[in-house]
Amino acid sequence: MNPDLRRERAAASFNPELLTYVIDGGISKTRRRREIENQILSDPDFQQQNVNFLSRGERYEAAVKKSAYMVKKLRDFGIADPDEILWFKSFVHRGQPEPLDLHLGMFLPTLLHQATAEQQERFFMPAWNLEIIGTYAQTEMGHGTHLRGLETTATYDPETQEFIINSPTVTSIKWWPGGLGKTSNHAIVLAQLITKGKSYGLHAFIVPIREIGTHKPLPGITIGDIGPKFGYEEMDNGYLKLDNYRIPRENMLMKYAQVKPDGTYVKPVSNKLTYGTMVFIRSYLVSAAAQALSKACTIAIRYSAVRHQSEITPGEPEPQILDFQTQQYKLFPLLATAYAFQFVGAYMKNTYLRVNEDISRGNLSELPELHALTAGLKAFATWTANAAIEACRMACGGHGYSHCSGLPNLYVNFTPTCTFEGENTVMMLQTARYLIKSYEQVRAGKLVYGMVSYLNDLPGQRIQPQQVAGRPTAMDISSPDSLVEAYRLRAASLVEIAAKNFQAEVSHRRSREVAWNLTSVDLVRATEAHCHYVVVKLFAEQLPQIQDKPVQAVLRNLCLLYSLYGISQKAGDFLQGGILTGSQINQVRQRVKELLTVIRPDAIALVDAFDYRDESLGSVLGRYDGNVYENMFEWAKNSPLNKTEVHESFHKYLKPMQSKL
Repeated sequence: MNPDLRRERAAASFNPELLTYVIDGGISKTRRRREIENQILSDPDFQQQNVNFLSRGERYEAAVKKSAYMVKKLRDFGIADPDEILWFKSFVHRGQPEPLDLHLGMFLPTLLHQATAEQQERFFMPAWNLEIIGTYAQTEMGHGTHLRGLETTATYDPETQEFIINSPTVTSIKWWPGGLGKTSNHAIVLAQLITKGKSYGLHAFIVPIREIGTHKPLPGITIGDIGPKFGYEEMDNGYLKLDNYRIPRENMLMKYAQVKPDGTYVKPVSNKLTYGTMVFIRSYLVSAAAQALSKACTIAIRYSAVRHQSEITPGEPEPQILDFQTQQYKLFPLLATAYAFQFVGAYMKNTYLRVNEDISRGNLSELPELHALTAGLKAFATWTANAAIEACRMACGGHGYSHCSGLPNLYVNFTPTCTFEGENTVMMLQTARYLIKSYEQVRAGKLVYGMVSYLNDLPGQRIQPQQVAGRPTAMDISSPDSLVEAYRLRAASLVEIAAKNFQAEVSHRRSREVAWNLTSVDLVRATEAHCHYVVVKLFAEQLPQIQDKPVQAVLRNLCLLYSLYGISQKAGDFLQGGILTGSQINQVRQRVKELLTVIRPDAIALVDAFDYRDESLGSVLGRYDGNVYENMFEWAKNSPLNKTEVHESFHKYLKPMQSKL
């Protein structure tokens, strides 16, 4: 064990094991997760190769092999609990994407939630056994987040009782679905439903795309891999062109919307039910942001405790770079953010499951807010984590640029979340629609509920455009509840501004659509404030539930740091809104610096509590034992370029040049 890390762990004010139980949701879950990890580590079928030294084709093949073994082992071990499946999958693939991601994460859940009982009987168990391997084909070359703009059509033919699926243009070719290029033999295709000459919008269809057994594309199907990308080397993101391809009527997912044999359309109770899979994935992505960011923080903070550089006091030994205030200021707010997102992710998961259960009983009352909250928080969390992972990489100096740090892979594999399942700016504007609708309901004298209930407290007509609700408060910057109130006022302020600016544009005789575009910067700003409020609120509400006092104390410090740092970064909003004074902002900034010093002794224990094994981190810099430099040298020696003392290119190209000298 590196002596710096040994000393850091001995100085912690709390037991990180107890905090691990909080993150996992209880001691029994921690024990079970570790059992699964040990099971995988001891299994020769899951021996890992260093993917950094493999070609793209080799990485894809290795990922397929692991995925096939993984599904077999899940069956052999009888693992069916969703959390346990996720733990198993995460540890097998160590955070890398894999060709069955969409099969397991979208194809199967869509069958569960949108297929009829008869369709589930036909498709689900074959899909679980990998007889059917599916993907989710929504995005097209010319359209992604704007679902109404998708061009693929599904025209019903009542004479044959078939749907004719067609890609009418180049831009309508399905583009990007993971697992589509080489792995899948079925796809859930999102297409514009046309029956009896009328279009009824986007619906989902189960489409066979390759022949079972030979795996060759079926007639009418043009399919392939889209080529190398910024990352995702293991994933065969693909394209799919359908040429008047026929499928049975029964292959339309009909739990909600239906097409009768004669072509009569039966509409669903809510159009939002069609997008249930996306809501599920968006809610999951908040937890994915927490996991990716917590890994990045673990690597950067451990390395910062091991790395010695420069001087604080001339003539003294080089200190750990974690002792520099600037390094703490880079990393500790990100660590606090990782913990905040852990709790928000758990909340989103539980909320999704609860609302989905209500929907199954016919209660759709919370569906609009769930849709809005998942869209906004998906964007807020993924944007934040994406920038934070890169900040962690740069905080590791030059060594962070090496793949041995694990941070480049972490970044390139996380950054697509900012655009898939909805481009983030569009997601923010979707949430803004819900906020403006809620605001207008309050102005009409109605009460709103849930996370937007703060709008009920907006003052009357005394507020003019460009003015906002709120006044300087005697804020206690050491009180999480007081900080929640400040963020509540900020959210109300910015929703008020956006709504009034939108109304002003409408009053200039512009259509609501044009007015919306002309106010969209304000609307995104309002959504960001709303999401920030939700995160601060959920973090603060978690604190009283923590039984162990030392753990509660350290989480309280993190909650304060997260909230106060956010105020310091968005000081203009709090000043403009009259929520805080300039003097209070100065106090906030001073308190942030004080909290850096308070958190410093617990930094290593806080990242240890995430409980990532070295195998999962895949980082030489973030090793638990801190023996960075010896292992960095060993890692480098494994480079394929080092297999020979002299590379053949020397003899081919350089030696002839030198012989002329």
